[in-house]
Amino acid sequence: MESKIINIKQGSCLAVLGTASEVGKSIVTTALCRYFNTRGIRVAPFKAQNMSNNSGVTPEGLEMGRAQIVQAEAARIPPHVDMNPILLKPTGETGSQVVLMGEAVENITASQYYKNKEHLFETACAAFDRLRDTYDLIIMEGAGSCAEVNLMTDDLVNLRMAEYAGAPVILVADIHKGGVFAQIIGTLECLSQKQRNRIAGFIINRFRGDLRLFDEGVRWIEQRTGKKVLGVLPWYDHINIEAEDSVVIENPANVSGKDIKAPAIAVIRIPHISNFTDFEPLSRLKGLNLYFVEKVRDLVPFKAVIMPGTKNTRSDLSWLHATRWSEKIAAYADQGGHILGICGGYQIMGHSVHDPDGLEGLPGKSKGLMLLPVETVLKAPKTTTRSRFVWQDVEGTGYEIHMGQTRRFDAEPLFRVFERNRIACETEDGCMARGSRIIGTYMHGMFDVSGITKRWLTTIGLSDIEVPDTHGLAAKDTAYDDLAAHFEKHIDTKAIIKTLQ
Repeated sequence: MESKIINIKQGSCLAVLGTASEVGKSIVTTALCRYFNTRGIRVAPFKAQNMSNNSGVTPEGLEMGRAQIVQAEAARIPPHVDMNPILLKPTGETGSQVVLMGEAVENITASQYYKNKEHLFETACAAFDRLRDTYDLIIMEGAGSCAEVNLMTDDLVNLRMAEYAGAPVILVADIHKGGVFAQIIGTLECLSQKQRNRIAGFIINRFRGDLRLFDEGVRWIEQRTGKKVLGVLPWYDHINIEAEDSVVIENPANVSGKDIKAPAIAVIRIPHISNFTDFEPLSRLKGLNLYFVEKVRDLVPFKAVIMPGTKNTRSDLSWLHATRWSEKIAAYADQGGHILGICGGYQIMGHSVHDPDGLEGLPGKSKGLMLLPVETVLKAPKTTTRSRFVWQDVEGTGYEIHMGQTRRFDAEPLFRVFERNRIACETEDGCMARGSRIIGTYMHGMFDVSGITKRWLTTIGLSDIEVPDTHGLAAKDTAYDDLAAHFEKHIDTKAIIKTLQ
C-alpha cells in the first residue's frame, strides 16, 4: 500500500470520461474521491451537467444530483451545488426541468436548452473555478459517451470541460457490455488528435472471471493506442454504492407469486420514478426481499407496498388508472395491506392533484388513488430542504424535494418536523389513515436512519428483521472504504498520481 500522504500539484484536476453511458464513471469517481481523501488530499467531485431524476439536497437547501452527493460523502465533505451546477430532470421524452445552481428555473425542450448552452457553460466553469480555489484536487465526471460527434460542439461536460480544466482524462470502458476493444478504439477514432492527447489511460470495468485471461487484451490495447491500461476492475457483489440512474431498474423482473421470497416489499415501478435510492437501505437487510414491480399483479404476497417518488405526478397517476394498477392497490388496502407513499407517491395516494399552471404539462386536475385524505396543488416555488423529524419517539433525518403543497383533511400527520435547512421549526409532515396502515410523507432518505427503519418494519409486522447499527449512512461510509480498497488493489494508482504531478 502507498504511504498515506501523497503530494500533487495544487489545484489539480482529473477527468473520468466514458465510452458510453453506464460504464462505471460514477463508481470510479467515487472510488477516487475516497482514495485521495484517505491520503490527506482535500478532494471534491464535479459534474458540470447531470441528467437524472435521482437528486438530493445540500445543507443550504439547494438541489443537486445524488451521484455527486454520494461522491462528496466519499470525499468526506458537505455536498455543494458547485459540484453539480446544472441538473436536468426529465419530465417526458423531450422535455426536462432545469435546476441551475440548485434552484429549479424552467421546463424546456432539448432544442431550447442548447440555444442557451454558452451561458450554461460559463456557469459551469465559474462553479468549477470556485471548487478549484477551495480544494487541492477535483475529480471531474463526464456524462454518457465522450465521443458523441453530433453533440461535441454543444458539449458542456466531457472533453470541452476537461480542456477548460487542463485535466488529464481516464477513459472508462465496460467489458461486461461486450465489445470493449471497439469501445476504446472507436472512441479514440471519433476524437481529434488534440483530444486523444488528453487521454492518459484506460480503466476496464466489470470484468468477470480470471483476470489473467485478459492480459493479452491489455497488451493489444496498449500496443494499438500507445496509452496505458491503468487497470482492470473485477465485478463485485460485496460493495453497495448508490446507483446514479434508474437504468438499474429499467426492466424489473415479472415475478409470480411462487417466485416471491417472503417476507417481501413491493415498490411500484411507475414510469417517471425518481429517488429510487430511498429503498437501497431496505434492500440490504438480511431476511427482507425488495421487488420493483411494473406489470399489474396481485399484491397479497407482499407485507407492504411502496409508492415511490415521481417526476410527473399526474402522468403517473394516469398510467396507474389506465393499467388498472389503481384497482389492485385499492384491493390490497381494503384487504388490510400496508402502503407507504413518498413524495410524489404521497401526492398520488390522495384524493386529487391539481396543476393550475401546467408545471407538469397541460393545466388540469387528476383524481388520486383515494387512499389518503389529502389533496395537492402543484405550484412554485420548489421545496428543497434537509429536515429533521420525529416519528412518535424516534428521531430521523431526510430531505424534501417537491413542487406543490399538500393539504390534509381531518387526519393525523405522520411526522413532527423540528428543523429544516438547519433552522428550527415546529411543523408537521405526511398523513396516516386506516389505523396507520396507509401512510404518506415528503421525506426522502428516511430509511437511512436505523431507528426509523425499525419503526416502519414494526408497523408492518416485521419487527423480527434485524436492522444493524451500521445501517444507512454508516453502512455507506464502510462501503466507500471497501470500494477504495478494491480500486487500489486493481488499479495502478501510482500512474494516476504521476499525471497530477
